Amino acid sequence: MDAALLLNVEGIKKTILHGGTGELPNFITGSRVTFHFRTMKCDEERTVIDDSKQVGQPMHIIIGNMFKLEVWEILLTSMRVSEVAEFWCDTIHTGVYPILSRSLRQMAEGKDPTEWHVHTCGLANMFAYHTLGYEDLDELQREPQPLIFVIELLQVEAPSEYQRETWNLSNTERMQAVPILHGEGNRLFKLGRYEEASSKYQEAIVCLRNLQTKEKPWEAQWLKLEKMINTLILNYCQCLLKREEYYEVLEHTSDILRQHPGIVKAYYLRARAHSEVWNEAEAKADLERVLELEPSMRKAVHRELRLLESRLEEKREEERLRCRNMLAAPVRASHQGAHHRSDPSAPTRQPGHGSFKKKGYENQEVLQLQDLVARPQPGNVHSLRKPSSELLNLSQQKQVPRVSPRRRSGQSIASLLPSSFQAGVYELHRTSLVVLLSGALSLMMHQGTFRSCISGP
Repeated sequence: MDAALLLNVEGIKKTILHGGTGELPNFITGSRVTFHFRTMKCDEERTVIDDSKQVGQPMHIIIGNMFKLEVWEILLTSMRVSEVAEFWCDTIHTGVYPILSRSLRQMAEGKDPTEWHVHTCGLANMFAYHTLGYEDLDELQREPQPLIFVIELLQVEAPSEYQRETWNLSNTERMQAVPILHGEGNRLFKLGRYEEASSKYQEAIVCLRNLQTKEKPWEAQWLKLEKMINTLILNYCQCLLKREEYYEVLEHTSDILRQHPGIVKAYYLRARAHSEVWNEAEAKADLERVLELEPSMRKAVHRELRLLESRLEEKREEERLRCRNMLAAPVRASHQGAHHRSDPSAPTRQPGHGSFKKKGYENQEVLQLQDLVARPQPGNVHSLRKPSSELLNLSQQKQVPRVSPRRRSGQSIASLLPSSFQAGVYELHRTSLVVLLSGALSLMMHQGTFRSCISGP
């Protein structure tokens, strides 16, 4: 079919390669157009630059959303569904194509097409455009030239026929979508579908944030949008509490209260988050602030305070049990030590040393303390105050030698005494050790070392 110059459009020629079906679609604002395209140079080889069919994914654009390559919207609105046409476009229409092509290639590779210029200013972006990362696009950027687009129109959908993303909406449509998203989030929250509700609240927040950027900060319309945003953020925080994302709740509520310190719900939600992460003082302070701002919430605040005290008491009890178990371990070790020392086959303590050579004694301080208690002190008649009944009987029967036998080198005095006497002495040693440890703990408690673990609430 012969080429024809499109009316009222300079620098474009269209050639229909395959006729479409039906009437010309109604391309209203917001319609989504789906198509395949192939871009070629106007050289003898008709060098292919991009081809959506090779990528395996068609292209979508939204009519009226100021697409980067505006000429494509002009080309598509001249076509019927299933039509295939070839368009020659002059340089005035193709200057920004290398930038668009780079974005399309990045998306096809699974990369973020905006990552390369997110953190740079406009001037830096302008220089960055000269290094697109693809040699053919760099060449096309340096020497703009006419391009040929072969387009196949696949589908045209009206705005009501597909689910539109928030970035595709106009300002009016965004404002209309907010209460719908808000209501849907509330419905999902009541059903216990907190993750889905969070997504709805976030989507509504994005719509309002986008609208707010077009208003002057702290003026009436900006403040109205800010109030709506804060309400949605607090609803979002309620979902986070249900999902046990407590630190994110603290972050969002604190951000709100820095700008708007009178929002009661923000204090209440932050108090609940503080309570969950054991910030007792902060939780109580926020609840007191709630009572100051909204006395009618007294019942809810008292309920939260009772719950906080109950959880703190459980935590203190766990800590007390943990400390008792830690303190009971040395006593058990000392009891085991006394048992082994009463056994004639157990290794004996060497003279002048405060520990045993038996393997397995890891708490040397406890063994040294036990040795100190076990060693009879000069002039301390109470250390042998409770001899066994067998020893008394033997004394009465004069069976105990009046002269102590000579000790061999390295042999303990206790080893020369009857086993029943040894058992009585070691039982006394164990009791003395417990008493001494109790006194040491009392001194440490007086100094405040174990007060948080042992003392009550």
